[in-house]
Amino acid sequence: MASHIGKLPIAVPAGVEVAIKGQEFTAKGSKGSDSYTIPEGITGKFEDGTITLVASDDLRPTRANHGLSRSIIASMVQGVHEGFSKHLLIIGTGYRVVAKGKGLEFFLGYSHTITVDPPEGITFELPNANEVIVHGTDKQTVGQVAANIRKLRAPEPYKGKGIKYDNEHIIRKAGKAGK
Repeated sequence: MASHIGKLPIAVPAGVEVAIKGQEFTAKGSKGSDSYTIPEGITGKFEDGTITLVASDDLRPTRANHGLSRSIIASMVQGVHEGFSKHLLIIGTGYRVVAKGKGLEFFLGYSHTITVDPPEGITFELPNANEVIVHGTDKQTVGQVAANIRKLRAPEPYKGKGIKYDNEHIIRKAGKAGK
């Protein structure tokens, strides 16, 4: 019983350079470059524009690493070619964000402002004062930065005020019932 995800081939788009040397995998594209160390027990091959990963045995940890490695490498190839982004909306009276250098300054109803500086490889885009788009080549880092920003003022269930993902649905609660 091999890993169903792990045995799927990864198509490498034009414009992406891929190299596998032993257990080291590197990808370079128009958006940047990234590298990954393939776990022991898994070997990678790059032929005819596709990457295939093969597990050396059928033990449970090897199968788990097989699928995980395939997912990480597929995300890296997509990241260096197209990149990843998360779109956040800021909802609430007086809530807004402004660019401050490379970082962002949030006004979220607290007595102070909150400044967020981007980590390496992350850029912010502000279409308007109530939207933030996080861009980067690493899927995990983009998601983590977006989650950290959302955590600054998570949406509340009564009026929906706070920072939310653009595709997120906030389940509303009923307010106080009048007599």
